[in-house]
Amino acid sequence: MHQDTALTLTADGWLEQARCLPSPNCNDYAPDTQPSLLVIHNISLPPNEYGGDGVVQLFTNTLDPAEHPYYTTIAHLRVSAHFFIRRDGELLQFVPVTRRAWHAGVSSFAGRECCNDFSIGVEMEGSDFEPFCEAQYATLNRLIARLSDTLPLVAITGHEHIAPGRKTDPGPCFEWDKVAGGLPLWKGL
Repeated sequence: MHQDTALTLTADGWLEQARCLPSPNCNDYAPDTQPSLLVIHNISLPPNEYGGDGVVQLFTNTLDPAEHPYYTTIAHLRVSAHFFIRRDGELLQFVPVTRRAWHAGVSSFAGRECCNDFSIGVEMEGSDFEPFCEAQYATLNRLIARLSDTLPLVAITGHEHIAPGRKTDPGPCFEWDKVAGGLPLWKGL
């Protein structure tokens, strides 16, 4: 994806510039609900390995437990995110922004439980222990700018902030000062 290309969101919630890989792991938001929170995560499958198909397979329920020992512990999960940003900045989309992705689990934002009910999930390819790439921040910021123009987003947060003690991502290597878009960054109470 070229950094100067404007992102185009279709009426059904898909970005034209993203590689769209529909996940079955989603459902509808409650009536009259639009996402107001953007949650940043990190993921790599196998853990700390980049560029493979593990994340795509996990989010599309096609992960083969025989491919890696770690996969036997997660192949049963039914999870997704709206977006996945690879190390080179490539943007993948699994769930349209008009539907509810299953990314946050047990979570709370400003006293409101179950963040899946009102959020957009963005996975960054990475781990808690390695810096993210400039291309990823560039794509993330373009995505935030486009979503902010379309959705009533009020804040950006990390999975670690809405599920403290349970989740640690995007982790200490994520540089919050590189996140642009004019929305408040929410890091918990």
